[in-house]
Amino acid sequence: MDTVVNNTREAQNGSMNMAYNAPAEIAALRRMVPAELRNKYLEVFGEPSRSGNKDFLFKRLAWRIQSLTEGTLSERARARAAELARDADLRMTMPRQPAVTAEAQTSVRPAPPPIPGRLPLPGTVLTRSYRGRLLEVTVLPKGFEWEGEIYRSLTAVAQAVTGSHWNGLQFFGLKGKGDQ
Repeated sequence: MDTVVNNTREAQNGSMNMAYNAPAEIAALRRMVPAELRNKYLEVFGEPSRSGNKDFLFKRLAWRIQSLTEGTLSERARARAAELARDADLRMTMPRQPAVTAEAQTSVRPAPPPIPGRLPLPGTVLTRSYRGRLLEVTVLPKGFEWEGEIYRSLTAVAQAVTGSHWNGLQFFGLKGKGDQ
């Protein structure tokens, strides 16, 4: 175990050229189950993985094996990365949480407007024949009227008529089979 950790540290420092056959190693990784990938992660990185996700472990191991095989960044790339890091506007403190007021905690949202084209305009009379009886439902600005009673939805009207639950739009033929 100590030799694996030492070998990995030496490889990270670039003082050791690990003799990996990257394509064969990566092909072998594809066939491994998560427990085997975790063991391989420990071998390659020198520390246990906190993840048990097969895809994550595979990607990290494949990247590391390719990195050990191909080598690390060039000095030019390292210098450019350091330059970018120096120029970055880094936050040194955590952002403050905004003060929460009682008004901000409670929000009143109006009911969403009806979907255009979904319901007919108020005043429209919907008709349907059901078990030999002609039903006439009048669309109101806020509800539906059937036999002198006001209902909140077409579904409520359909349930009053049939005695069982129906989609009101479908019951009155306003919703086709392909509509969602």
